[in-house]
Amino acid sequence: MTHLSLILAYINFSSAWILMIVIGLISLFVQSRFRSKFQQYAEMGLTSGLTGAEVAEKMLRANNIYDVQVISVDGQLTDHYNPENKTVNLSQDVYYSRSVAAAAVAAHECGHAVQHAKAYSWLTLRSAIVPVINIASKLVQWTLMIGVMLLLFANNPFLLVIGIAALALVTLFSFITLPVEFDASRRALAWLDNNYNVMQTRQEHEQAKDALWWAAMTYVVAALGSLATLLYYVSFLNNRRN
Repeated sequence: MTHLSLILAYINFSSAWILMIVIGLISLFVQSRFRSKFQQYAEMGLTSGLTGAEVAEKMLRANNIYDVQVISVDGQLTDHYNPENKTVNLSQDVYYSRSVAAAAVAAHECGHAVQHAKAYSWLTLRSAIVPVINIASKLVQWTLMIGVMLLLFANNPFLLVIGIAALALVTLFSFITLPVEFDASRRALAWLDNNYNVMQTRQEHEQAKDALWWAAMTYVVAALGSLATLLYYVSFLNNRRN
């Protein structure tokens, strides 16, 4: 291996490490911003006085969806749509709250239910690969760590390659998630904008849009963080091989 190749390998490895740090800092900022925005809009009462659960029920019915149940679940920011049992799961802070934040989150999760009902292609793809991703996620947790040790002390890259392949699948999944989340927010905001009896002021709509935008940004930085981690391990593997 030439001195130039060594330098280039070192630069690539260092760049991947720096990228991970930068994205990590951005992620902390976005997460903090999202939580502060959610808290801010959670304290702003909805003019219509509807609860998150009532907003969800209205949006489902407006889209002729009658086989999806809206239920309350424990935890904070645990809201999600489950396509397997067709339930919109809202945290108690959203289910019972009569705030702008609750309405935005409830409508967003119903946006996923609408996607499911209309067989939205990205959601269909995402749901189809979930079983594979669940296995890949479990593999990533230990194959990368043990793989690095084997490469360093036994010069055996096999397990690390498996870990990198599993991480690549997880990274792909995180990017497939982005259009699903953005589209759900788009559907939610369009419905809220056309239903004056839910959000009765332009200010409330803009606040809901702001809250959902920061929520979407958490998925963006998560995808970028996964990509940066993948590049780091690929660079590490190439550096050791060279």
